[in-house]
Amino acid sequence: MPSGDAVATHCPYCALQCAQSLTKTADAPVPVTVEGRQFPTNRGGLCQKGWTSAEVLRAADRITSPMLRTEDGGFREADWGEALDLVAGRIAQLQDAHGRESIAVFGGGGLTNEKAYALGKFARVVLRTPFIDYNGRFCMSSAAAASNRAFGMDRGLGFPLADLGGADAVLVMGSNMGVTMPPFVQHLAGVRERGGLIVVDPRETVTAKLASGDQGIHLAPVPGADMVVLLALTHVVLAEGLADLDYLAARTNGLGEVRRSVAAWWPERAEAVCGIPADRLRHTARVLAAASPSHGGRGAYVLTGRGLEQMSQGTDGVTAAINLALCLGLVGREGSGFGPVTGQGNGQGGREHGQKSDQLPGYRMITDPAARAHVAQVWGVDPDSLPGPGVPAVKLLNSLGAEGGPRALLVHGSNVVVSAPNADAVVEALSRLDLLVVCDMVPSETALLADVILPVTQWAEEEGTMTNLEGRIIRRRKAVDAPGEARTELWILRELASRLGVAQGFSDDAETVFEELTRASAGGKADYAGVTYERLDAGEELHWPVPHAGHPGTPRVFLDGFPTPDGRARMVAVDHHAPADDVRAGSPTYLVTGRVLQHYQSGAQTRRVAELVAAQPEPFVEVHPLLAQRLSLAEGGEAILTTARGRAIARVRITEAVRPDTVFMPFHWAGAGSANRLTNDVTDPISGMPEFKVTAVSIVAATAPEVATATREVSVR
Repeated sequence: MPSGDAVATHCPYCALQCAQSLTKTADAPVPVTVEGRQFPTNRGGLCQKGWTSAEVLRAADRITSPMLRTEDGGFREADWGEALDLVAGRIAQLQDAHGRESIAVFGGGGLTNEKAYALGKFARVVLRTPFIDYNGRFCMSSAAAASNRAFGMDRGLGFPLADLGGADAVLVMGSNMGVTMPPFVQHLAGVRERGGLIVVDPRETVTAKLASGDQGIHLAPVPGADMVVLLALTHVVLAEGLADLDYLAARTNGLGEVRRSVAAWWPERAEAVCGIPADRLRHTARVLAAASPSHGGRGAYVLTGRGLEQMSQGTDGVTAAINLALCLGLVGREGSGFGPVTGQGNGQGGREHGQKSDQLPGYRMITDPAARAHVAQVWGVDPDSLPGPGVPAVKLLNSLGAEGGPRALLVHGSNVVVSAPNADAVVEALSRLDLLVVCDMVPSETALLADVILPVTQWAEEEGTMTNLEGRIIRRRKAVDAPGEARTELWILRELASRLGVAQGFSDDAETVFEELTRASAGGKADYAGVTYERLDAGEELHWPVPHAGHPGTPRVFLDGFPTPDGRARMVAVDHHAPADDVRAGSPTYLVTGRVLQHYQSGAQTRRVAELVAAQPEPFVEVHPLLAQRLSLAEGGEAILTTARGRAIARVRITEAVRPDTVFMPFHWAGAGSANRLTNDVTDPISGMPEFKVTAVSIVAATAPEVATATREVSVR
């Protein structure tokens, strides 16, 4: 691209996928300048991460050549031929000795649709292993499971984000979009003006503050009790005759069971569990009901986030939110709705096309014979050659190197050492492997444990598509060449496939891969059959499903029915249980985890941007003044946090924004300050989602020798 020519693309970070304009710079430390671009989701705005995203392209430690582990524990550069020959040779040896299931693959929710598709195909056609999953299991799996169970389909937001602006009420359960995706907030301006923003979060987050005063309601439940709030709200809606009975009779099944189950959660009982006063629960339910179309309101929405979903009852928690939305008659009605707020950049598309352990492209289930036959025909293989379902991420990681478990792992677009729960156990599992191969742009904490690191291209260096939180398919466009020998994963997978005996079927051209993806997805729930680069480049706004070339896309789903056998939504009775690791003697405080504005996911990218590091340089723990006084914790001092799984050290920040029985710690850092050394890897039995969001912790003030010892222990490990 000549200097001065602008390229229209999208931010590399969250699922809002804000539109950017990149202009190549000549002889500058950063290869492109970034500007915001008008687009329905961000309306020209970017967050601090988006404005500084180009800095990562030329990170000081950017990996530009393949790296091989040396006998002394370090790395040396290699050419691609040597590196790929080594990887393919070791894979072949391990499969010869231990079977095809000895190799596992771990993907990422930031990969393009094309890469996610190719990775799933590579695992099943070349490696023929069932063991593939991805870090989206840590993000959207509970919401996906609940949506599939209720509606027969999971598409995150089933409506354009701009629709929120017309609502009288929006209930936000456990999402802090004011920090995680700031441009989202402008879509809440209308509901705030009408006093209808309802935020449920144990912290007074940036988003919760938007609901202050006459702009809305903030409910701060006991951590882990968000579901109780939903059960109580549904109780009030049904008990006070506020439900849309005509809608329920025409469009749903299961109301009777749900009515009986929520009868046990009258507001006074709910108050005793969740800590929200009964009159506040009743008032909140009435605000939501008044906003619903059946009561003459402009519309209402129920949105869920990780605070509700990252629980061992995450699927049932989201189901409770869906039941509430159905009782109010919101789903499948223009101007109202339900939707989980997707987090990762391609968290939606990444789970649609084959990275999940039980899915094939198009959101087809791998256990469905018809699905296997369709995809196998596109791939040109025998359906019987395709492996069956694998296991979810936590189970997969725990099995690495264990008896009967995978002996090698290929990692693409994920930093599991920082982002997975019970992180010390993950490090131990990785150490048991015979081969660890990591594709990354920088030496992430996971890459530094690898036997082979393969350098890959980034968002501004590649072509492809992403699918944002609305199910909108968007184009990622190349603006600048990658440095050194960095290559796209499409090229890497093609080269490995050839070395492993599959010479055809893998292209390094993104458009060619996308065209095959559309054929593989045709007829599936996530049907991209009618999408082409030509249509996207012409500016068409295409939300899937797009079943044929003349189809305009589906910005709002379920308007004409649900993709269930009888066309009706399924209401499922659910009940609350306490967190798996609840507070108790010795661990009397709740730990909740989350994000900060300046950093993203494991921090592998954002911790390499000077401006972002200056703003948030180190791990910290938020503590209420009363708790700080009781534990003799001082502002700016260091605390040791200990759970049943490990311990971490963090700088103390004293604030009234957190409950007195709760502390908050962001999870973007590695080493001694890694929050995920503390989190629980117990999982939801349906979705496989780990219980990141709440665990019991003990906290003490740290002495200087204790800090030094803990830091040294992590560096040795």
